[in-house]
Amino acid sequence: MKGSDNQSIYVVAICGSLRQGSSTHAALQIALSAAEEAGAEVELLELSKYDLVFQGSVASESEYPPGVFRLREKVKRAHGILLGSPEYHGSFSGVLKSALDLMGFDEFENKVIGLVGVSGGRMGAVNALSMLRTVGTALHAWVVPNDVSIPNSSQAFDGNGNLHDAELTTRVKAVGKQVVEFAALRNSAE
Repeated sequence: MKGSDNQSIYVVAICGSLRQGSSTHAALQIALSAAEEAGAEVELLELSKYDLVFQGSVASESEYPPGVFRLREKVKRAHGILLGSPEYHGSFSGVLKSALDLMGFDEFENKVIGLVGVSGGRMGAVNALSMLRTVGTALHAWVVPNDVSIPNSSQAFDGNGNLHDAELTTRVKAVGKQVVEFAALRNSAE
């Protein structure tokens, strides 16, 4: 899909899980596949590849590892952002919180955000999604109306990263597609 300046819409997904083969990773891959089908250029950002630090753990930003600046640049360049997280202790993951704390308005303001949450339990990731929606709003981003919570995540996916439940697959894909559609609208309005 093209934006106002005839450039492709670029969508990044930030994976809030560091575990290889995580259900968060699998869910974001599904959302990104729908974004790509909708015409976007897509990229999954795995936080383990960026040498992140805790904000405040170094004296100044100039001491941040180069990976922090690479992550910031990719998010800043994006028109749409998918945030995916497992629900831990009634909230989203600490690694995602740390990554978001290293960024701000420069990366998120007026961007379109879609939310995907996974949970090991039956209740799903509703608290994580609610808190991520609040963070997105605080960063002056536009959070798409639909989000998706995947309960019982250890049994929800097959060995290839596909969801067993067709309705959940449709909902995850809808989030990816909405991010592209709203980002294209937002981009054309500028």
